[in-house]
Amino acid sequence: MSENNEVYDESQIQVLEGLEAVRKRPGMYIGSTSSRGLHHLVYEIVDNSIDEALAGFCKNIDVIIHKDNSITVVDDGRGMPVGIHHKMNKPTVEVIMTVLHAGGKFGGGAYKVSGGLHGVGASVVNALSETCEVEVRSEGHIWKQVYHRGKVASPFEKIGDSDEHGTKIYFKPDSDIFEDTEYDYDVLSQRLRELAFLNKGIRISLVDERSDKSDDFHYEGGIKSFVSYLNRNKEPIFNEPIYVEGQKEDKCYVEVAIQYNDGYTENIFAFANNIDTVEGGTHLAGFKSALTRVFNDYAKKYGFIKENDRNLSGDDIREGLTAVISVKLTDPQFEGQTKTKLGNSEVRGIVDSIVAEKVSTFLEENPQIGKIIIDKSMVAARAREAAKKARELTRRKSVLESTALPGKLADCASRDPSECEIYIVEGDSAGGSAKQGRDRKFQAILPLRGKILNVEKQRIDRILGSEEIRAMITAFGGGIGKDFDVSKIRYHRVIIMTDADVDGAHIRTLILTFFYRYMKQLIEEGHVYIAQPPLYRVAKGKNEVYSYSDKELESVLTEFGGKDSNVDIQRYKGLGEMNPEQLWETTMNPEHRILKKVNIEDAMAADETFTILMGDKVAPRRQFIQDNASKVENLDI
Repeated sequence: MSENNEVYDESQIQVLEGLEAVRKRPGMYIGSTSSRGLHHLVYEIVDNSIDEALAGFCKNIDVIIHKDNSITVVDDGRGMPVGIHHKMNKPTVEVIMTVLHAGGKFGGGAYKVSGGLHGVGASVVNALSETCEVEVRSEGHIWKQVYHRGKVASPFEKIGDSDEHGTKIYFKPDSDIFEDTEYDYDVLSQRLRELAFLNKGIRISLVDERSDKSDDFHYEGGIKSFVSYLNRNKEPIFNEPIYVEGQKEDKCYVEVAIQYNDGYTENIFAFANNIDTVEGGTHLAGFKSALTRVFNDYAKKYGFIKENDRNLSGDDIREGLTAVISVKLTDPQFEGQTKTKLGNSEVRGIVDSIVAEKVSTFLEENPQIGKIIIDKSMVAARAREAAKKARELTRRKSVLESTALPGKLADCASRDPSECEIYIVEGDSAGGSAKQGRDRKFQAILPLRGKILNVEKQRIDRILGSEEIRAMITAFGGGIGKDFDVSKIRYHRVIIMTDADVDGAHIRTLILTFFYRYMKQLIEEGHVYIAQPPLYRVAKGKNEVYSYSDKELESVLTEFGGKDSNVDIQRYKGLGEMNPEQLWETTMNPEHRILKKVNIEDAMAADETFTILMGDKVAPRRQFIQDNASKVENLDI
């Protein structure tokens, strides 16, 4: 029994009134108070404007980032209702802005379909802002109200006349709530472009007063234009994306656009009510089953596949596919850890039947495109059969034996994956130093010979024929591609350790491309790191300091009294130049080392980056280098 005599009674029960609950637990409403949550504030307000567009009342949305990182969002919708709310006996605008779950999305008939993940919208943005102002143009007048940290700071009043209509919301995120209040233009533009693609005809502009950057997003082609945009750095195998649409009563509107390129990876993006359902769901399942069935039926009907031949698999049919699926429904049910998986069971059948019917019709009317797709799928099937044998060589047994591991691997003693880490090291010289300098209990070393295969340009059978790639697959123990199972990996930290020069950066990109394309969960679940070896060793007398950047070197030299003859500066060209003790102390010792975790903030942006860097097209790569040259920290040519 506890000896604690504290009384637990009614006096200890707190009631958070108004929007205090949001300020107390912001993560419950916007996911986090990091950069992701900060940007989410803009999406919540823009989603309200998009709802007006979906209802047919809004054509233009303007988003402005001001110099102090405050935001203005203006639309030309109907404008928030300006009358007194019948239940609350307050101006309706004030109710929308200060009461949680008050709005037109909760069964009042204002919106059949509404976007936004949480449906908490304006009131949450208001609660998490230092200042928030609302202006409504409606009924021939302009109305305004101001709030501070969610509380009313001025009455809702008429401030002028106007023939226009719409809503304007200004807010400045609260620096007491957010870790960082600086908006990233590229993050906002990516999402706003996406919304413009998903809602054809709407115009969304983004203006950044901090840098004079601006963009205007307007796509009459909708998701058809979206697929063309996603494939712009790839080589499509037919010109126009295939577009189908259909509706089941008033419950579900389905749009699908597909186009194949000459690559070997599939990229399918599925949306429900404009939400990126990264975990998939019933709409994705319906799409995949329809596509597999339709192409197999077509292949058999026209003799590409003989009656007794094995069907093409879904993977074969989706090789090189870029697709966007967008469904809009009245009552979406979201599931999954991050609420980004569509759960409505009826949607699977609706998507399946619409896609099957419309794609079948398209293939009958466009037999030349049908043949191109079937030929590509059949080549994929043959490659898959060839890869099957190579894959068997890399499959892990449930009980690992040392003989099953690659010969170059220096494994660690521990068998607890949560304790273990593996260093992927460039070259035998650095590998030798790393093996001698490591802590054998939990650190494994796998040296690779030079640059690995560029998987962006190869099929799986060729990839599995690469000795270096097979060594990584076997050492990690989780499989590869569709069979990859992150729960079976033998090391919870996979650390890429390459030289700090151009060759080292290239090898690192090749390895990351392989991980992203064939072991994506490894990155998604935070198991991949980049080691940061020092660039310089600075010594003066008995004092010895390592510097990891040119800026750090300047600081160290200042501490040592300048660059005189008594200061010895050693520039490391490669890991092999360090002896085992130095490598351990600077790059491998958990107490002193610097590791950068590799994250995927946005799958679409990541896919585009790997395509640009490792694909065949030179012009996009040149443009990427020009655009990002100013962000390079250390370049050794």
